[in-house]
Amino acid sequence: MARKRLVSGMRTTGSLHLGHLLGTLENWVRLQDEFDCFFFAAVWHAFTDRLKIDDLPSVIEEMVIDWLSVGLDPAKAVIFRQSSLWQHAELSTILGMYTPLGWLERCPTFKDEVRDDETRAQVSLGKLVYPVLMTADVAVYKAEVVPVGRDQLPHLELAREILRRFNAQIAPIFPEPKEMLSEVPLLLGIDNRKMSKSYGNAIELRETPDTLKQKIHLMITDPQRVRRHDPGRPEVCTVYAWHRIFTPDRLDEIAQGCRTAGIGCRDCKAILFERLEHRLAPIRERRLALEKQPGLVRDVLAAGERRAHEVAEATMVEVRRALGFLA
Repeated sequence: MARKRLVSGMRTTGSLHLGHLLGTLENWVRLQDEFDCFFFAAVWHAFTDRLKIDDLPSVIEEMVIDWLSVGLDPAKAVIFRQSSLWQHAELSTILGMYTPLGWLERCPTFKDEVRDDETRAQVSLGKLVYPVLMTADVAVYKAEVVPVGRDQLPHLELAREILRRFNAQIAPIFPEPKEMLSEVPLLLGIDNRKMSKSYGNAIELRETPDTLKQKIHLMITDPQRVRRHDPGRPEVCTVYAWHRIFTPDRLDEIAQGCRTAGIGCRDCKAILFERLEHRLAPIRERRLALEKQPGLVRDVLAAGERRAHEVAEATMVEVRRALGFLA
């Protein structure tokens, strides 16, 4: 029995952090054994909120190396760059003709961005049609399954509406992709803000033991716990929030130790360091081995893009013929 096709992408940001590991990569590694997976570097999408990406080839290579380091296997999944497949752009242009402007303006991400006339004047066309390109990314491979978080459900429903309209008016070419909901644990940065490389508050998958220890040392704890013997409040501590995710087997012990001053913040951070280092060390070792293979990422992407081109072009032949572009 043929496996269902699954498509997912990640915007090109360079090296990745623990939020990416928990939110996406671990799920991808599991899914590649269950589905016919196409995973792509969403290069074009990265330009919807920036005008330039310095040294883009290196940014893409760093990200793909991280993918391989956590266990993505080119023998199991198709790994490629969205920007190397013109069929994505071609299908996005076509599907845009079947997408009412009102649908796009009601999209949550666009509404959040455009709150008044002043901000509207600054929003690019790319931001507005982002959901159409996302639809094309999925549809050009006739994806049946798309892994999403709950906040992305409106985007996927819009994608289904667009494809439903094309299928009804032109030809029933595209399946309507089903969501695969993933419950992603909330992992804030070391300063208790959203984890982001731009904030400098992320723990990256490339951390060495020394840099990992330094970043954990900087994590915010209970501000009322000034001295070692002061009792703490774990519910307001960033370190404890991370323990909920990475040290669930010792959570009661850590919470009790904090509330009674049985352990200090330094002790609590040491426990977290040991757990995170245990998690990151195998990834680091695989990356070092991969980086000793010159041309590896180039070869992985070339092979993935050959396969992606075959599938995407077959879809586009159907689309062109249905529209009358081909005899």
